[in-house]
Amino acid sequence: MNRIDQKFKELRDRKKKAFIAFITAGDPNLKTTEELVLAFEGAGVDIIELGVPFSDPLADGPTIQASSQRALKNHVNIDDILNLVRRIRYQSSIPIALMTYYNPVFHYGEKRLTQKAKTCGVDGLIVPDLPLEEAQGWIRLARQNHLATILFLAPTTKPLRMRRIVNAATGFVYYVSLTGVTGARRQLSNTIEECVFLAKRLTNKPICVGFGVSTPPQIKAVSRFADGVIIGSAIVNAIAQNQGKKQLVKKVTRFVRGLSKNLS
Repeated sequence: MNRIDQKFKELRDRKKKAFIAFITAGDPNLKTTEELVLAFEGAGVDIIELGVPFSDPLADGPTIQASSQRALKNHVNIDDILNLVRRIRYQSSIPIALMTYYNPVFHYGEKRLTQKAKTCGVDGLIVPDLPLEEAQGWIRLARQNHLATILFLAPTTKPLRMRRIVNAATGFVYYVSLTGVTGARRQLSNTIEECVFLAKRLTNKPICVGFGVSTPPQIKAVSRFADGVIIGSAIVNAIAQNQGKKQLVKKVTRFVRGLSKNLS
């Protein structure tokens, strides 16, 4: 049982839902990313989703695309991020999942990445552009290294394929709330609850909802029926708004604490 599994067990025992925070590693720099992760642990964040900057993040909207570009200008790479996680592990046991795309994985090497991720203290891996049908080798390597493979369900996922995805996923299942890219939305689809309940009938694994969830009312509503909420663009936007300010970590942490208090 890795840290992600332990966290969800702890939350279930306490009848709590998970608050999962996404930030892009190296935005605005690696030192600030490290400080944010450590500060978030005391601000109600249960799991960190750490984005690996990539030039063509197909699942991400303008906000996270811009954060990737800022990190890439700092020449942040996978080794930098793994070493960052290693440093965090000296001070924190907060579960950390890397979110990346298959191009960096392929370039780095699946076996090399999974082995080094385990050594450095990563708990899970998310690769949104790697479909289940092509992910068997990746899933096998991740499991050999005790890493969760977090897979996606979408509003368009048919029941038969949904069953295959939830059976293969470990850690938690990532339900994409909309047919589109990441980014804050004023309104969420009224079909999310129905789709999450369908997934729950197929698995006992945690179902967490992301993409578009960004406001306190949305967090409150989604956490009533999901096992966790994933907030990305709203946090990344707060980082961008405070870039260059001495109080960046303090202000963004205060913002995140305000969001995490809205879990049902």
